[in-house]
Amino acid sequence: MMKLDEILYVPTNQILKIRNCEIDVTYKPLIMGILNRTTDSFYDHGEYFNFDDFLKKAESLLADGADILDIGGVKAGSGEPVSLDEELERVVPAVEALNQRFDALISVDTWNSKVLEESAKVGASIGNDISGFSDPNYLEVASKYNLAVVATHIRLQPRIDDPNPIYRDIKNDVLTFLENKVSDAIKANIDIRSIMIDLGLDLGKTSDQSLQLFKMSTFYAANLKLPMFLSASNKGFLGDILNLEIRKRTHITNAAVAFGYLAGNRVFRVHDVSSAVLLTNSLKYIVTSKLRRR
Repeated sequence: MMKLDEILYVPTNQILKIRNCEIDVTYKPLIMGILNRTTDSFYDHGEYFNFDDFLKKAESLLADGADILDIGGVKAGSGEPVSLDEELERVVPAVEALNQRFDALISVDTWNSKVLEESAKVGASIGNDISGFSDPNYLEVASKYNLAVVATHIRLQPRIDDPNPIYRDIKNDVLTFLENKVSDAIKANIDIRSIMIDLGLDLGKTSDQSLQLFKMSTFYAANLKLPMFLSASNKGFLGDILNLEIRKRTHITNAAVAFGYLAGNRVFRVHDVSSAVLLTNSLKYIVTSKLRRR
């Protein structure tokens, strides 16, 4: 059983810098809408792969209140190989089209420095790398284009099945890994205010391990003192809690978003933007409102 002070966490004067934009996320949540340009995503299975459908989905996510759009051309899990040329073709024109049509921050979900660079040239502002900066040129590119980055914990690498992950001490192993990634980013001349932290739920972790880490969000927020990035939407560890199929995880995802906000997470990567906006902004109001005397 968790104690209340192990659940609740409010950052202190926390600023997130995305290119030339400085956002106070001490209390403010940022909602990132997921926009897959893949044919085999675990959730939408290519529903928005068609370019016109993709643009309509982007418009819908922004109308629902998304602050950021996250574009990915290769799914994290195992599947059919996707060449660099194919990933570039899926992602870069999409980023350019969004940048031309909408006033929104654009994130690129890629672990490839070439995809990141070409996307940055046409308007991307964030590198969302689930591989823990495995590409030796990734941070150099991010620094060159003044991009914000997401430092993510992963045990092996994307696209590699990891059915039996073993940790000596998962709590501190993950902390040390993330501290090292933050250090690498700072050494690459990335502004510390432009680094977000993702615990990598379901990436090289069992459902129990992912849930354990999620419940320790306050520990990582307090120790790393950087904006926490929650990517839990409809993931397997949430489904396993109540044995829910993918399309029946809406309510438990909303519960995770609410818990995540109270535990100090401030950037939420989600499929259902409208619910996340309503939940997090309601919690922001409750947390920051002062009792009015009658």
